[in-house]
Amino acid sequence: MKFPKYHNADICKDQILSDNTNKSGIYMWKNLENNKKYIGSSENLRARFLQYFNTNYLLRNTSMYICRALLKYGFPKFSLEILEYCEPSDLLIREKHYWDIFTPEYNIAQDPTAPFSGRKHSEGTKIIMSDAKQGENHPNYGKNLSNETKTKISDTKKGQKRPEGSGRVSQQIEVTDIKNNTINSYASMSEAARALNISQASISIYFKNNKQNPYKGQYTFKKL
Repeated sequence: MKFPKYHNADICKDQILSDNTNKSGIYMWKNLENNKKYIGSSENLRARFLQYFNTNYLLRNTSMYICRALLKYGFPKFSLEILEYCEPSDLLIREKHYWDIFTPEYNIAQDPTAPFSGRKHSEGTKIIMSDAKQGENHPNYGKNLSNETKTKISDTKKGQKRPEGSGRVSQQIEVTDIKNNTINSYASMSEAARALNISQASISIYFKNNKQNPYKGQYTFKKL
């Protein structure tokens, strides 16, 4: 099966977002100037790509090589390729599979299943990591999670107290700045609020009251 490849991420932005709505999978950025690569994965590819196309997000995450590279070279110098669409439960294993093939230079860690500094993983994710490492030499490694692993994850989730507010789907929104004639997309209301230096409650009230006038005479919001 062939998966989408976008040879110019800047020109193909709208197509990238449209093609990857409600999909999870593995993707690869490639710098057309030096052929350096970055491989990542997401349960919500459209939301992840919206983050990359948000300059404020890139500026906040300059510790990531890929964010620095996108800022330095610009999207016209990058291609974006979907390596595989897969179930969220298979992301870590499949991501490592492609790391082994491409050895991406922009990835900070050397193993996607290894914990990142300061990054917390759920118990289910830790189980996937552990089973993935144990099964690297197994002939069926990288295909699907075993029934045993799925049972472990299911048992782990049972009885866990869900944090207040968890399970809610982030609302992606589009912000139009009528004074500066710009349009930016954000993966959530909280992200938009941080970028605009306003309260998230202000955006929620805007939608609740179905306001037609721009917020502060400058911003209009639209749910995506």
